[in-house]
Amino acid sequence: MILSVSRRTDIPNYYFDWFCRRLREGYLYVRNPMNERQVSRIDLSPEAVEGMVFWTKNPAAMMGRLGEIEKYPYYVQFTLTGYGRDVEPGLPDKQQVLLERFRELSRAIGRRRVIWRYDPILFNRVYTPDYHRKAFAAIAGSLEGYTDRAVISFVDMYTKIRKNMAALQVRDLPEGELALFAGQLAAVAREHGMTVESCSEAIDLEAAGIRHGSCIDPGLMGEIMDCRILARKDKNQRKECGCMESVDVGTYNTCHNGCRYCYANLSQGAVRSRTERYDPDSPLLCGAVGPDDRVTLQKRRSVADGQMIEC
Repeated sequence: MILSVSRRTDIPNYYFDWFCRRLREGYLYVRNPMNERQVSRIDLSPEAVEGMVFWTKNPAAMMGRLGEIEKYPYYVQFTLTGYGRDVEPGLPDKQQVLLERFRELSRAIGRRRVIWRYDPILFNRVYTPDYHRKAFAAIAGSLEGYTDRAVISFVDMYTKIRKNMAALQVRDLPEGELALFAGQLAAVAREHGMTVESCSEAIDLEAAGIRHGSCIDPGLMGEIMDCRILARKDKNQRKECGCMESVDVGTYNTCHNGCRYCYANLSQGAVRSRTERYDPDSPLLCGAVGPDDRVTLQKRRSVADGQMIEC
């Protein structure tokens, strides 16, 4: 089983203490976002968890505690963009803090295991293609030698974020211009020793030097685990998503980054309401199991040999 930690919230930034406590306890609970009364118990033993993928925009809380996860094969998806606080209000300064934090993490676990995400890309009067080209080039130059891979995607107009996108006056780029723009990013990345992959994109950018990627990547995970991965495509993700199956351990409406393009938060009020329930000792992130909840042990398929396991 592979854990996704997490697409739904920034656990390395805000809840790493909770996660490490859960590792010590050996299990956690995850509430099904589509069925609030259904709760899964996830076995966190190294025998059950074959690998982990972390998602973050600021791994500050995990930096001094990497030893607590060293028994698990893992890598980190680190989002670092050129946006200001009008789009990413909850993040510290990119130049003064986050670039060095990326490099620090890379020095600690190796460049192969830190993936740079420049996504999602949105366009408006401020964040023009030229702006993104310059921002991408500046970040790529600062990260040269610290990562092998960059991931890009273009903003999706989820219902939850349409109001925010309208306020930012986000516009679409014609497909031809989009392909040209993507090719320019790929060329910049190559100059700095990186390849570029797309994330959950329907548009074919192969001609621009960008292949469809897998954020939870069986190839990379197999290298880190030193075995052949037999996992299937994750059926719970979008059709365009190339990720292998995994178990996400996060909770929606719990991320304090406040990014305007984020699909994981309904509103700032929803985040305040949910995070008031945060208890680092609870098996459930920002919540508790109630008398009407049904806790089940789920079977998950081993990615190393394809066998079903109880977890």
